[in-house]
This record gives sequence, structure tokens and C-alpha cells, in this order.
Amino acid sequence: APDAGATPLTLERAVALASERNEAVLSAGQLAEAAGARVARARAFFLPSLTASGTYTRRLRESTREVGGQTVVLQQFNALGANFTGRVALFDARGIPLYRAAKLESEAAQLDAVESRRQVSFSAANAFLVTLANQQVYQAAEQRLAYARQGLADAQARASAGLASTNDVTRAELEVATAEANLAAALGTAETSRLELGFLLVEPVQGELAPPEPLLADAARPAPALEVLTQGATDRRPDILAANLRVRSLRESAKEPLARLLPSLGATAQYRLTNEAGLNGNVGDGFLAVDLTWNLFDGGTRYAERRERVANANAAELNTQASTRRVTVDIEQARVNLETARAALAQTEQAARAARKNATETGILYRQGLSTALTVADASLSLFEAEVALARNRYGLGVALLGLRAAVGLNPLGKEP
Repeated sequence: APDAGATPLTLERAVALASERNEAVLSAGQLAEAAGARVARARAFFLPSLTASGTYTRRLRESTREVGGQTVVLQQFNALGANFTGRVALFDARGIPLYRAAKLESEAAQLDAVESRRQVSFSAANAFLVTLANQQVYQAAEQRLAYARQGLADAQARASAGLASTNDVTRAELEVATAEANLAAALGTAETSRLELGFLLVEPVQGELAPPEPLLADAARPAPALEVLTQGATDRRPDILAANLRVRSLRESAKEPLARLLPSLGATAQYRLTNEAGLNGNVGDGFLAVDLTWNLFDGGTRYAERRERVANANAAELNTQASTRRVTVDIEQARVNLETARAALAQTEQAARAARKNATETGILYRQGLSTALTVADASLSLFEAEVALARNRYGLGVALLGLRAAVGLNPLGKEP
């Protein structure tokens, strides 16, 4: 049950909590970080590498020679050595497309993180509205039970006065039992949706939920024309932007096998230090080498990989084209759903007003002996059903607006992600 002393939770706060704490958002951020690391790894292809190594050797005997009347130690008991090796690729055509592919993939991963945050925000906003609707259904069930108990009290009073049969009391008792069962079911549904909302927010929802009046007010306004809604939608949708970047990344990756047709040129430098000067008396020595490698034939591997990567890029491009075309359809469907929800809300508001008036008048007529217990029960049921429909349609209108905002590439609050 909600904690009456807790601060009411707003839609804005719920969206912010889900965006900051939900594991799906954090995981997408880590995947973007990993993609950035792959860019750094691809960039390292162009940079030199430096390696240092050292050795220590303990020998059983020392090796010496007499040179010009002097004893020269060729191998000492304790030999120390150090090697410093540097390697740089002067030219390797493979690194250019691989670096570009990694960079485009990193940008796509960053957009994936934005899209993940956007989708989690919409999930939290939808759960917020559903929880509000279920709470109102619970309140309607409480109201029905109150009407049923009042009807039972009226039936018992009339039966005691001999103005009604005991069947009216039995019928009123059945209505109370039905109302109590509905109240228990509504309570379970409300608590379940509250738990689901807390899961998305990564913290229990303790207080009441504040109705999102700005969202509901926006939902009550007529939706803009389809041309206005679709304008710039694909440029705002992070999922579409990420898909386009991945197609470009695959195109760059497909260039790498052909780059193997060109030779690669590299340079290696090494410097060595030792405590064994030897006959030449040098404790340090080094060299610089330039090497050229040209793989003239690899059995057709590069052409097979090229064909595979081009096919994958073509498939990704076709899927992206379909997703892009789908945006307009999604927007139009969301717009239709919003208009339908708006019309349904107007009808249920009128039905709820009529049901309230009918329940009030039927109760008065029954107490005056001008109606039956069955009519009172029917009026109470009609009022309950009208209140339930009103609650669901009221917040269903908000859900429909969220669907439209998701389709056009906005966040639940109507802003660009």
C-alpha cells in the first residue's frame, strides 16, 4: 500500500530514475565504452610499438681469451642483457578501413545507449500510467463496496420494517460479497503494477503517484498532421541513426580484404645492452631494418571475405531501409491510436456521469420503496464498470500519446533525446 507520508512520485522523477539507474541503460553505456575501446585499439595499428626485455644468465664457468697479452672475458659467470625493440608500420592499407569501421561502430553504440535510455524511459512512463489507472480502479472498487454496504443496510432496514422481502437482503449480501471480491482483485492488480514500476525505477515505490496533468493535457489536444509529425522523425530516432552508421561501418569493413592486395611496409629498430663486451669491446649494439611484405596469393580467402562482408552490408542496408519506411507507418498508427483513445475517453466520461446519476437516483428510489434491490445492484455494477472504463481510458490516452512520442523520436516528456 502507498505510504501516505512519502512525497508523491511524479512522471518526470520516474523517468529520471529509470534513465539513471536501470541496468539496461547502464549496460548499454558499458557497451558504448567497449566500442570506444575498440576504436583506440584500431588507432594503435598506426602507432609504433616499443618492447623492452632483460635477461640474466648464470654460467658454470667463465670463458676468457688472451688477446695482445691481455685477458679478455668473453662469457662471465653472471651475464646481463637488455633489448629494446621498436616496430612501426610505415604503410599498411588494411588499417584505414578497419579504423573507420571501428569509429562508425563506436558512434552507433553511443546512439544505442541513447535509444536504450529512451526505451527504458518509455517503459517507466507506461508503467507509471498503468499503475495510476489500476489505483483508480481500486478506488472504484472501494466505492462499489461502499454502495453495496449502504444498499445492504437499506435492505435490512426495509425488511425489518416489513417493507421488503428477505430476498432483498440476500441479494444485497450477494452484491457485498461480489464487491469485496472485486476489491481484492483490484488491490492485487494495483500492487503488482506498483512492483513492476519499482523494478523499472530500481527502487520501491512508497508514496502516492502524482497524476501527470501536463501529459494528459497534451494528449487531450488534437494531434498535428501526419506531414508535421513525420518531418525530421528519422533524424531524431537514435535506432535509425545507429542502423545507418552500422551499414557504413560494414561497408568500410568490406574494403579491408581488398586492401590486402597491396604490400605492407614496416620498420624495426633494436638496441641491445650487455655486460659482456667480448672481443670488440662493445657493450651496446643495435640495428634498423625496413621490411616489405606482399601476400601475392592467399588461396582466395580475401575475395571470399570480401563477398561475405559485402553481402552482410547489403542485408543490413535493406533492413535499415525497411526500418526507415516503418517510421511513417508507426507514426500514423500512433496518431490513429491517439485519436481513438481521445474519442473513447469522451464517451466514457459521459457514461460515467450518467452512471453516477443513475446510482444516486436508484438508491433514493429504493429507500422510498419505488425500486428493487436488483435494480440497485445493477446500478452499482454499471457505475463500477463506468468508473473502471474511465480510469483506463483516461490513462490509456496518456499511453497513446507516449506511443506517438516514441514513434517520432522524442522522449516521454516530449523532448529530443
